[in-house]
Amino acid sequence: MAWTRDDMAARAAKELRDGFYVNLGIGIPTLVANHIPAGVEVTLQSENGMLGIGPFPLEGDEDPDLINAGKQTISELPSSVYFSSADSFAMIRGGHIDLTVLGAMEVSQSGDIANWMIPGKMIKGMGGAMDLVAGVKKIIVVMEHNAKDGSPKFIPDCTLPLTGKNVVDMIITDLAVFSRADHASPFRLVELAPGVTAEEVAAKTTAAYEVALATA
Repeated sequence: MAWTRDDMAARAAKELRDGFYVNLGIGIPTLVANHIPAGVEVTLQSENGMLGIGPFPLEGDEDPDLINAGKQTISELPSSVYFSSADSFAMIRGGHIDLTVLGAMEVSQSGDIANWMIPGKMIKGMGGAMDLVAGVKKIIVVMEHNAKDGSPKFIPDCTLPLTGKNVVDMIITDLAVFSRADHASPFRLVELAPGVTAEEVAAKTTAAYEVALATA
């Protein structure tokens, strides 16, 4: 049984550490905020100029002036601070953000990521993804294991325009978790979703990887 989007976000949240400054991409990554482990305090950063993002507001409590980078309405905390987009990107480019969780359309076996455009389709802009993968200390990708047409998304080489080369540290899909010790090492299959077998993952993946599953 594959993980749901919420399950994937919960698995990503296990990588958060107390005191981290964390940037969450749009889509599944935004759900990570709902699964921050008990006793762990993290500060969520949004590249449109906010530190300390609160939970999503209840219906009727939305403030149209309070949005994240994905244009979703959010809430503020007593500790929230606001600043210019230039200052926000200075934080990212200066290496002050500990971890980012991003979605992706493709990830290569060498850690390249493509997540900002599909040629021929309208886009609103590249957003902050290129700065994030270049400036943040740890990059986690959360994505469906396969595209809607069934094609693999963890592949030998990206076919779409790249966001960054050799930058991804961990991949969490609805089927499995892949991780690597550093950017010179190969990805290793380290965890399976409940009911998913290593053989099923192999059949749905074209990227090369090692298997390092914990045994009971």
